[in-house]
Amino acid sequence: MSKRVALKRGSNGPPADRYFDTIVYLIAAVIMILVLYPLLFVVSASFSDPAKVLGGEVWLLPKGFTVEAYANILHNDKIWTGFANSIVYTTVGTIINIAMTLLAAYPLSRPDLPLRKGLMLIVTLTMFFSGGLIPTYLLVKDLGMVDTMWALIIPGAISTYNLIVMRTYFQSSIPWELQEAAHVDGCSNWRLLFSIVLPLSKPILAVMVLFYAAGHWNLFFNALIYIRSEELYPLQLVLREILLISQSDAVDSGVGLEDKILLAESVKYAVIIISSLPVLIMYPFVQRHFVKGVMIGSIKG
Repeated sequence: MSKRVALKRGSNGPPADRYFDTIVYLIAAVIMILVLYPLLFVVSASFSDPAKVLGGEVWLLPKGFTVEAYANILHNDKIWTGFANSIVYTTVGTIINIAMTLLAAYPLSRPDLPLRKGLMLIVTLTMFFSGGLIPTYLLVKDLGMVDTMWALIIPGAISTYNLIVMRTYFQSSIPWELQEAAHVDGCSNWRLLFSIVLPLSKPILAVMVLFYAAGHWNLFFNALIYIRSEELYPLQLVLREILLISQSDAVDSGVGLEDKILLAESVKYAVIIISSLPVLIMYPFVQRHFVKGVMIGSIKG
């Protein structure tokens, strides 16, 4: 009885717990500031007078508000072509990624699959060993995919890490007894997958969509290697080209050198915002499934 009274009087818990919570909140606040400040600075710098940015006057809020950098970027037709290409690559690539990962992860999660452990060992080995850049390029070239959108999609159709996370989710979150009962009732494997497994897998599917879509949207290195035609450039490659041209003009031109340097500085921050905005917009729509899917898929199993 006395313990219950003490708990009622001290509803916040003993002092040690309150000190611990305070320290946790302080650490979380510091981490939040460290994560958010660079983003806020980039946004402010993209709307600020580049002279003030170079002079170190911009800390948090924009100074000398201007949209000249965005105007210079958005009036470039290549930007819109890159946007359209990146949307196509991201949409088609993510659909293929989800389909391939799902069709591989679900069978590997079933205990009645023959040689399941051996197959998982082979899959896991690919996380540590790969053919390397040159053999991969030669393979893509021999398949006739160089300078096509498929060179950016097919070689990375399945991520081994995502496959393992999804397989672990199926094992830990969808009872095998439920699947056996469905089979007893005459449910085929395909109907079991689409009618039972998929409706119960919304959290992990949301996580996979975010991971794969962000990867395709930020695709840069593979495009730099495999894509030759400018009309096929994804947004990241177009923005890189604009940034390099701005910087080279600033160095090579003797007329208005200072103005070109300032413009190149402001373009740099505007480029970061334009390339990051779609992913930042997409994340809140899958955030409620994100933590649950990652934790269950990564920790259990």
